[in-house]
Amino acid sequence: MSVCIVIPARLQSHRLPRKMLAEIHGKPLLRYIYEAVSKVKSVDAVYIATDSEDIQTVANNFGARVFLTDPKLPSGTARIASIVNQLEYPFIVNVQGDNPLTDPKVVEAVIAELVKDKADVVTPVWPIRQTADLTDPAVVKVARASDGRAVYFSRSPVPFLRDYPIGEWLKKEKYWGHYGIYGYRRSLLEAIAADRLPESRIEQMEKLEQLRFLEAGLTIQTIETDSREISVDTPEDLEYVRKLIGKMN
Repeated sequence: MSVCIVIPARLQSHRLPRKMLAEIHGKPLLRYIYEAVSKVKSVDAVYIATDSEDIQTVANNFGARVFLTDPKLPSGTARIASIVNQLEYPFIVNVQGDNPLTDPKVVEAVIAELVKDKADVVTPVWPIRQTADLTDPAVVKVARASDGRAVYFSRSPVPFLRDYPIGEWLKKEKYWGHYGIYGYRRSLLEAIAADRLPESRIEQMEKLEQLRFLEAGLTIQTIETDSREISVDTPEDLEYVRKLIGKMN
C-alpha cells in the first residue's frame, strides 16, 4: 500500500524528562507504541525518528529502525519532515510516541481513509462525554463540518454554544476530542521540509501545529473512533498507565 509509520520520539520533556525511556513493567514506554503499531497490517514499514542517541540505542536493541534527527526541531511533524527524502512512501503516518496504549485499529482506520480520500491530512476524533474534558486545555477540541472535515482545533471548548451554561453543552450537541495520530500525504511533508509551509499565527497562539495546515487552506479529514488517546505527559499519567497495563497483563 506504500504506507509507512513514523514515531517521533523526543528525549526531553518539560513535565516528565526522558519519558520515552520510562520503565513500564520491564519495557520502555516507547517500545509499547512500537509494538502496537507493528501490528498494523496495512503498512510497509515502521520507523522511529528521534533526537537522542540514548533512544536510538534502546530502540535498536528492541529491533526498531531509527533515524537520528536534529534536537532543535520544534515538533513531531517537523521531525518527520526532516527525513521525508529518506522515506520512499506516498503516505506517511505520524503516531505520537507518548501513547503506550495506541490502538492499532485506529491507525488502520486512518490509513484506509488516507489512501482513498483526497484530504491532505487524516486524523481521528473521539466523542467528549465529560464537561471536565470539554473545559480541559490539555484536551484538544475539534469543530467539524457535516462531511467530517476539521474546521478548527482549539484548547478552548468549540463551537461555543450560546444561551446555555457549559454544564449543559454535552446534552445539547456533540463535541469531539482530538486523537494525536496524523496521516499525511507526502507532498505536505515535503512542503514543510522546503519551508513552504511556515509556522502560522494561529498555530503560535494555540500551540497546535495542525492549525498551520488549516490556515494554509489545506484539508484535514477526521474519522470517528470510540478509543480515547491516553498520553503520558506527567508523572501522574505514567503511574496511571502503569496500573492500566498491569491490569491487562
